[in-house]
Order: sequence, then C-alpha cells, then structure tokens
Amino acid sequence: MCLLDLLTGIGDTLWEYGTLLTLLFVMVCTISALRTWKKEQLRKEWNAAGKDVVVLHTFGRGYTCPHMSPFGLKLETYLRMAGYKIQIDDQNPKSSKGKSPWITLNGVDMTDSQLIIDHLSANNKSFSSHLSDKEKAIANAFQIMVDEHLYWGLVRYRYLTDPHVRVLQLTSIFPKWIKYMLSVMKHKIRKALHVQGIGRHSDAEVLEIMRKDLESISIYLGEKPFIMGDEPCEVDCAIFGQLGQLLWNAPDSPYYTMVTEDFPNLQQYCLRMKEKFWPDWEEVLDKPPK
Repeated sequence: MCLLDLLTGIGDTLWEYGTLLTLLFVMVCTISALRTWKKEQLRKEWNAAGKDVVVLHTFGRGYTCPHMSPFGLKLETYLRMAGYKIQIDDQNPKSSKGKSPWITLNGVDMTDSQLIIDHLSANNKSFSSHLSDKEKAIANAFQIMVDEHLYWGLVRYRYLTDPHVRVLQLTSIFPKWIKYMLSVMKHKIRKALHVQGIGRHSDAEVLEIMRKDLESISIYLGEKPFIMGDEPCEVDCAIFGQLGQLLWNAPDSPYYTMVTEDFPNLQQYCLRMKEKFWPDWEEVLDKPPK
C-alpha cells in the first residue's frame, strides 16, 4: 500500500468518525432542546392553572386508595382540608430534590409534604392554632412518629416481607416490566432500610415495633373524633396518610389486621377522615384493567 492510499484511508476514517460525532452532537442538542421546550410548556400549563390553584405533582391514582404514597394521601388531604382548588399532574411526580409529592402554587415550586403543609399553614390558615403549646408538641411528636418511623415499617412490608409484593397489583403506576427488576429494587430498598435502622431487625421485631406505634395512636385517639380533639388539624393528615396505606393498600397484612381488629378505633378514624375530606373517593380511583 502506497503512502497516498494510506493517507486516503486515514482521511476517510476520520471523515466517518467526524460525521458520526457530528450526528451524535446534533442528537444530544436536539434532545436537550426538546426537554427544555417541554419544561417550558409544562411551566406555562402549571401557571395557567389559575391564581391560588395548587398543581399537585404526584404518582397516578391507585385502585383501592387515591394515593399509593402515604405522603401523597397526606398532602392532598391537607389541601382539601384547607379548601384549595387542586389540579393533579401525574406526569412529573418527582421534584428537583427527587421527592414526591411536590406542588406548584402561583408559579412557585415547593417540595416535601411536611414543609409544604408548614408553609401553607403559616401563610394561609392554621388548623392547630387553637392547640396549647403542650398539645402542639404532642401533635408534632405523632407526625414525626408516623412519617419517620411507622412509614419505614410499611416500606419493609410492602416490598420485602410481602412475598407477592401485592402493592404492585393495586395500581397501574408501576411499569409492566417492574416485576423483572424486583431483585434490583429490593436490593436498593433493603440497603435504605439498613441505613435507616429498621432493616437491621427481624420480621418479628419490626412487627412489634409497628404494633407499639399503632397502639400509641389508638390509645391517644381513644374515642375522640380526631387525634387532637373534636376538629381535625394538620397532624391528622399525616396519620391518615400512613394508616390509609395499611387499611386500603396492605391487603391480608398483619398491619391490616391490627388496624381493623386489634385497634378498631383506628379504622373508624380513617373512615371519618375519608368521609369528611374524600366524598369523591370512589370517583377518583383508577380503574383496574379487566
């Protein structure tokens, strides 16, 4: 092969690589531009919802409960309690922090269900203002217990302890291929539970931990209509968000039995919350495939 042929071959190769790189560059720029355009269109859509209308970004509805996430149920219940008009967006469930749910209100994004409730309560109407400082401390303790403790027991049962992972059958929000990724998903959840701490215990120990949490709520609730008295307040949204998952999204679980049989006042409490703030419960549920 002469030098000219060699140089020609190298030139052709470089031309091909250059063309390929150019095409890849154009594709990346196009995809980036499309994503930016889509975000701008979504922002326009959210801003067009209207003044003081809350765009609630969350996962899609379930078959037995409007939210598969306890925090979604918690936040929407609060928004209903506070009288906000709500527009559901189930196409963008995760915020910039990677958390769900989140909201857009008058062009402003807010994340974390409790931070959102705290902000709206401080700037709109507080349902806990009538409580004494001692009662507010008790309410705060219950909110933390259910959101930061009881919740992890639910996660463990839902994805690790339940051999059938029936939560996947209660909604269409999970892609069909998720069952093939269960081992990867379970590994990540098991790691998160280990870091949190509850994953280091046996099933029997976790069961007892959950029982004590539920018993504490049941004892304090007693025969009161709501956790702090005759009228519901913000903490009821958190408690209902978690208990609602055990009552409607954990079929045949020991926790369902606890709520319905061991501590029946918790079931009646959930039904009161549902009746008061979710008169359209059945209407908003997703319909399971036939």
